[in-house]
Amino acid sequence: MLTLHGYWRSSAAYRVRIALNLKGLDYAQVPHDLRRNRHQADDYRALNPQRLVPALDTGETVLTQSPAILEWLEETHPEPALLPAPPQARAIVRGMCALIACDIHPLNNLRVLRELKSDFGADAARLDLWARGWIAEGFTALEVMVEKHGGGFCFGDAPGLADCCLIPQIFSAQRFGVDLRPYPALRAVNAACDEHPAFVRAHPIHQPDADAGES
Repeated sequence: MLTLHGYWRSSAAYRVRIALNLKGLDYAQVPHDLRRNRHQADDYRALNPQRLVPALDTGETVLTQSPAILEWLEETHPEPALLPAPPQARAIVRGMCALIACDIHPLNNLRVLRELKSDFGADAARLDLWARGWIAEGFTALEVMVEKHGGGFCFGDAPGLADCCLIPQIFSAQRFGVDLRPYPALRAVNAACDEHPAFVRAHPIHQPDADAGES
């Protein structure tokens, strides 16, 4: 049995939940409330020295960092494939994933926003403005890529690794009040994923540690 250590609203953990669901894999969940610093506990530090989520316990080892976990899932459970076969196409999808996971998400995750607040005195309005700016810049580039390569999903006509990364970032974008109207291709992918059972099951509001009344 796979065990996913995460947090219901973590974009990185959300990515992994989607991939696990798309692969049809059973997994248990262990939540760590980031707002209450539960990920700083000694027992979790022993599993993941970086003390971030997600971490995936495979029963043999503990994997960290969502891009590495996604790649491991693809390599060990190749069907259904979440990467296209041609090397050039695979590189394009990985580029989409990196745009989101490396260039958008890190700048609006909880620990960065906490530092902006504590070290630079940013209030809620400034934090939202900061997050919206970086998300919009990344989405502007990604929109062009999805327009060119998408066929219902980010790349082609089946969900893949890029969709695993995009949908959690759209969830975050909506929380920060990003205007999504300039991104029709991204909105179309989001609408398709809203109808897909793997994405629905992975949504934050459906997780066992989700806050009551959240949407």
